[in-house]
Amino acid sequence: MGPIIEILNKAKLRAKDEGLPYEGAFLPKEALLFLQEDSSARLVDVRTQAEWSWVGRIPGAVEIEWQVFPSMQANPNFLEHLSLKVPKESAVLFICRSGVRSNKAAIAAFESGYLNCFNVLEGFEGDKDSDGHRGLKGGWKAAGLPWIQS
Repeated sequence: MGPIIEILNKAKLRAKDEGLPYEGAFLPKEALLFLQEDSSARLVDVRTQAEWSWVGRIPGAVEIEWQVFPSMQANPNFLEHLSLKVPKESAVLFICRSGVRSNKAAIAAFESGYLNCFNVLEGFEGDKDSDGHRGLKGGWKAAGLPWIQS
């Protein structure tokens, strides 16, 4: 379990360096390795239903909208849905399009009693490239990690 400890330590150091209240921040490939190693860990995709349907899904991810499409208002039931789908003792990795909503979700989950929370940096699609497109520069998809088109 040596490489996983190294990945986990990097994630924890990133969180500490950024002053994040939760446990750590993984790069996408690190997140996948951690999920493969820890069978009780859960990946929670906090993008919208529209994003899952039109952009792609991550097999095995728990899907809970952080913001509800199309209004993009905060999901008032986010923590309730999380508590129904993910045990509080599990390591929980949050992912969104670029890492912003998942950061907010990780903070909210941590503050509600999930002590082993992580953000997946770069998110599913990463940053925009020079042409203003996502999905090619950073992120889960660009890293070649498992995903499916709906």
